[in-house]
Amino acid sequence: MCVHECVVAAAAAAAHVKVTWQATAANQYRGSVGRTIDKGLWKMDVKGRVALVTGAASGIGKSCAVELLNEGAMVSICDINTVEGEKLAETLSTEYGKDRVIFCQCDVTDYSQFEGKDSCKSTKTTILNQNSKTNGVIRGTLLAQRYMGTDRGGQGGIVVNIGSNVSINPYASVPIYSATKAAIVNFTRAFGHQYHVDLTGVKVMALCPSATDSKLLEDVGKQLLWPRYVDAWLRDVASSVPQR
Repeated sequence: MCVHECVVAAAAAAAHVKVTWQATAANQYRGSVGRTIDKGLWKMDVKGRVALVTGAASGIGKSCAVELLNEGAMVSICDINTVEGEKLAETLSTEYGKDRVIFCQCDVTDYSQFEGKDSCKSTKTTILNQNSKTNGVIRGTLLAQRYMGTDRGGQGGIVVNIGSNVSINPYASVPIYSATKAAIVNFTRAFGHQYHVDLTGVKVMALCPSATDSKLLEDVGKQLLWPRYVDAWLRDVASSVPQR
């Protein structure tokens, strides 16, 4: 799956092409554990809203930030990579306007640092799109509950956690990565329960793409893969990518 294809899918969760937010197009969803869950339909007009996108300097996060801007949102690009983040913010500011794009350098795995950023505490922020590791996703979701929650004076909003298809169909080649992504999905399911939605007005959901043409995939041998599992990795990826 290329980044563009992934973002087309993400549009249903981060910035729908018809300027609506659809949690699902169906009234019934067959979960991976075999349970049928009523999901209904949930919409949000993103035009004029403030979105915080973590891991936004590259890959899926970058493309999600662009799609949100295309749909009229104001976007805070959050990334630990200052060089790439500032470069992207400058490029997007030229195209979409300086009043619609800012860059926020942050290590989202550091809770106090993450919370200390104005973009995270702003009551105007109603969209959080997370493209970070497990700790960052957990901390970001907790901050969203705290600052976006209607029970604490916020406006409510939406959190989209970017997971992976390995959370549902684990790869034998990357067992630890599969486990951490499964943690993100179950964490999202718990906070996505109607109990939390009714309490906070914050809807939490996950997007789980397959292998995506991004820097992570290019560097998989260095970051995730043990040399002895290379053959298994090739089989896993081939089995998850539609073949013509």
